[in-house]
Amino acid sequence: MTSFDVWAPNATRVRLSVGDETVEMERGAGDWWTPAGPIPDISEGGVDYGYLIDDSDTPRPDPRSRRQPAGVHQRSRTHDPSAHVWNDVTWTGRQLAGAVVYELHIGTFTPEGTFDAALGKLGHLREIGVDLVEVMPVNAVNGTHNWGYDGVGWFAVHEPYGGPEGYQRFVDGCHAAGLGVIQDVVYNHLGPSGNYLPEFGPYLKQGANTWGDLLNLDGPGSAEVRRYILDNVRMWLEDYHVDGLRLDAVHALNDATHQHLLEEMAVEVAALSAHLRRPLTLIAESDLNDPRLVRPREAGGYGLDAQWSDDFHHAVHVALTGETEGYYADFEPLGALAKVCERGFFHDGTWSSFRGRAHGFPVDLRAMPTWRLVVCSQNHDQIGNRARGDRMTEVLDDDQLACAALLTLCGPFTPMLFMGEEWAASTPFQFFTSHPEPELGTATAEGRIAEFERMGWDPAVVPDPQDPATFERSKLDWSEATRGRHAVLLDVYRDLARLRRERQELTDPAFGSVACTADEETRVFTMRRGDLLVAVNFGDAEATVPTDATDVLFTSPAGARLDQGRLVLPAHAGAVAG
Repeated sequence: MTSFDVWAPNATRVRLSVGDETVEMERGAGDWWTPAGPIPDISEGGVDYGYLIDDSDTPRPDPRSRRQPAGVHQRSRTHDPSAHVWNDVTWTGRQLAGAVVYELHIGTFTPEGTFDAALGKLGHLREIGVDLVEVMPVNAVNGTHNWGYDGVGWFAVHEPYGGPEGYQRFVDGCHAAGLGVIQDVVYNHLGPSGNYLPEFGPYLKQGANTWGDLLNLDGPGSAEVRRYILDNVRMWLEDYHVDGLRLDAVHALNDATHQHLLEEMAVEVAALSAHLRRPLTLIAESDLNDPRLVRPREAGGYGLDAQWSDDFHHAVHVALTGETEGYYADFEPLGALAKVCERGFFHDGTWSSFRGRAHGFPVDLRAMPTWRLVVCSQNHDQIGNRARGDRMTEVLDDDQLACAALLTLCGPFTPMLFMGEEWAASTPFQFFTSHPEPELGTATAEGRIAEFERMGWDPAVVPDPQDPATFERSKLDWSEATRGRHAVLLDVYRDLARLRRERQELTDPAFGSVACTADEETRVFTMRRGDLLVAVNFGDAEATVPTDATDVLFTSPAGARLDQGRLVLPAHAGAVAG
């Protein structure tokens, strides 16, 4: 095979457009086409190339393109990932158990919006106890800026961020700083513009999910489509040295084969991890509340390492804000938070009013470690998919924000922070796109308005995703972190990071080590973590909690004190005592 070979069973003729030349290709085994004539020497640098399918005079980019310097509609450019000289030969990785994850979007994390600029902030992440940086999708998308979930060039790194070379520098720099990298990837759909895969082969099948056409994971030709995805998984882990992948919306993967793609993925990644001798982590975003995803294969599961638990977010959000619209409705009782912390999911076979049916499955509390659930009080979805993309910062006081951090970082699960939450960033994180096609921009905006109406939010306040100001508003203002309430909250996160590393109780993976109470009248919540007491007063009046603790190890800004066997909590305050 050559570097220009391409799988194209749908084509009757394929020509390679490479540099200034056009080279005929011939069909080989398995419908892989290879150049039939000589091709230019590319040893001295990259060359632009594409494929002319059938009688078309318009070249299509390579389905496995490593670079799209002129955008997703133009020819690809060759790139040799082995040219990078790595400095992380002594890197042994970061396991998810006990770790803190930090989610960021490269385009809005810094004013410059590049990989190189993000490297300048790694010291800040270390100060707040971050172990793994989770990067929202960086594959090639239509336009200049986007959340990344509309990618069509799964093997190419978005050029405005710094392209593949910039990404390699970023991962190398993270490892030098002692930080692992989790890359967010999307395998459940392709974006609405620039998807030329169907011209090559049966990458898609009949049917659609929320975001687009279904990938062909189980029909004719699906073996190569699955290999396409699995090779993409290996690319991030091998060529870019990332430490794991966050798999977007795996519930939208429609796969009826005897071995689900997720299990096949887990098998290959485990084998690669053994070869590389460092942990490689697969985290599923799933709406299923199904422990089978993370159950070991020996016990009949898929063997993924972890999954997101939105139930924790919903319970914390409702307890702090009082919002009960849409999918928040079932989480109104404070007892919902207690159940989530003790049992992993709130919906574990219970009735979901939002879905109109029973939802979820129970966790095996004796066997499953708590760290397999990744939780947060804020993330890109829960902020960006609000009508205005507003953060909790707008409606909560400093103590309430500190309590959100307290519950996330001192709770039983793997905590994930969203960029800027650690200093109560005032900047929103809004949904933004830059589709060159006006009709796509209009359709995107109208679709979001319809979605928000279901949540009961005012569609009139929804920002236009295509307006460049929507993107600019979403960029973090790093100057905030050193002043006012922002500096106060940043100290909270630093203190919690220190406490989490000092006290083993806070990383104990046993569900049996967690015991909660929830007083619906006083709105006081307690969580036992071994010998430690985590207490939060969600109410508007001072409250007390009986305790035999002798020291207050952490308190939110309003303070808390021990008084004759009682922990005294001001309104909205939280504390850790031991």
